Formats: sequence, C-alpha cells, structure tokens
Amino acid sequence: MDPEVSLLLQCPPGGLPKEQVRAELSPAYDRRPLPGGDSAITAIWESRLRAQPWLFDAPKFRLHSATLVPTGSPGLQLLLHLGLTSYRDFLGTNWASAAAWLRQQGATDWGDQQAYLADPLGVGAALATADGFLVFLRRSGQVAEAPGLVDVPGGHPEPQALCPGDSPLHKDLPGELVVHEIFSSVLQEICDEVNLPPLTLSRPLLLGIARNETSAGRASAEFYVQCSLTSEQVRQHYMSGGPEAHESTGIIFVETQSVRRLQETEMWAQLCPSAKGAIFLYNRVQGNAAVALESPVPQLG
Repeated sequence: MDPEVSLLLQCPPGGLPKEQVRAELSPAYDRRPLPGGDSAITAIWESRLRAQPWLFDAPKFRLHSATLVPTGSPGLQLLLHLGLTSYRDFLGTNWASAAAWLRQQGATDWGDQQAYLADPLGVGAALATADGFLVFLRRSGQVAEAPGLVDVPGGHPEPQALCPGDSPLHKDLPGELVVHEIFSSVLQEICDEVNLPPLTLSRPLLLGIARNETSAGRASAEFYVQCSLTSEQVRQHYMSGGPEAHESTGIIFVETQSVRRLQETEMWAQLCPSAKGAIFLYNRVQGNAAVALESPVPQLG
C-alpha cells in the first residue's frame, strides 16, 4: 500500500451497480461537536477565505460507515450510513492542524477516531477509454486541495442537487435518491471536468471506498466507468473545455495494462491520494478482468 491512502472497503470482483447499494441518511451519523465548541472551525474558515476568496461553503454527505451485507439475490448489498456535513467543516476539521489530535480524541471519547471530523464523501472514477487507457488530470494551482498533482476525475455528491434551498435535508432525502446522487455525481464530474458527452459513458460500478490519510481519513467512493470514445477523441473533447476546465491544466493517459505497475513509476509520486485509492481499488476489483497482457511501464514526459 501507500501511507497516504488506506482502503475502507473493497467491493466484490467487477464492482457493484447502483441496484446493490443502499443508503441510510440520519443525524445520528453527523460528526460530533468539537471538544470546547466549534469556534475553531469558524476561525479556520475565515482565514481560508481571506487567502482564497473564491472558496464557497456547501452541504456534503458525511460517510459514517459502510458495510457489505449478504443477501439472497444478487448476493451482496452495500449499506452506507450517511450524515450531513459541509465544506467549511471539512477545512476546519480534516484539514486543521489539530486533525491528528481530533482523531485521537475521537477514539478516546467515542471509540471512533473519525467522530469529530467532517469526512465529506468524495467520488472518483477510474475512467477507461475504448482503446484501453485510463484518464488522469493534472490539477490546477487554483484548487483548494492537491494543487498541481495528478488525479482521476472526481468531486462530491451534492445534497442540494436533490433538495435545493433551506429544506431540512435529513428528512427530505430518501436513501434511494441519495444513492442515485452518489452514482450520478461521478458521471457529472466526468462530464464537467473532461467535457465528455453523457451518452459516451457507461453506468458506474462501485469499486470500493478509500481513505485519504493526508486529510485525516476523508473517504472517497471510487468507481469504474467505461467511455465509448478513444483516448484521442477524449483528448479532443477535453481540449475544447468544459464547465470545470479551470480545475485542471492537462490530461494524461495510461494504458490499462500498465496501471497495475503504476506504483513502480515516477508518476506515482505525482498522484494525489484520491487517485492512488482509485488505482488500488481498480487493480484489485476491476483491473484483473481488464488486464490480459503486460506492457511497458508508463513514464511522464
């Protein structure tokens, strides 16, 4: 493995479709108030806004836990226990200088080292082209996390996409809609970041959930998505720009046969933790089915 990433959950070979995933959204799965109160979160947020005034707060789903449950048919079902959090709380807990102490204190106080952390659930995609490449993006210097590093397409599912305005989100979001948003959000991120037409993308398969240990264990659901376009066609779409073109500065393609050896290359050190988690899960859950022959390891130009 890699010290920057750990695997919280690995799905069965091939991954899980949306129909085999359930979600339970409840205030019981929200983070605990910080010892001494949440004023430190406000101070951190105000400081970040002074340095990066383009940041904005928004609700996010918080992953509390995930469990694979045996069922009669189709065999296994994944149950996600989710609360609500926000990007502001994420910066004020997972990215705080006291994050390691918060994890220790959470384990002491609640038997859960993530109890005091926002832990917004991210999504990422191992996106495969029709001619056998995985797609990576070079993150721009303007993004709040991992500027300049290489990532897979991804982002966050958005509670407000299902329940706009100031409605009481916990009450108004059935589990089925939450699962739909998680699966559809990864496709939306691909469309926005890589500028691909939705009809060129397959239905996502969930590979598992990885934790980013550089942001105190923040979780990301990693998916496999197949694109019907070749790598050159994908490149042309990307170069035409999309709604989130400002988030990256370049596109990189790695042959799927080479991905299982990616950790041996110089590119690995340039991957952000979320991308490393996606690659670990791809190799374990999906990659073996896709890899038939060895090929030379990739090198960055």
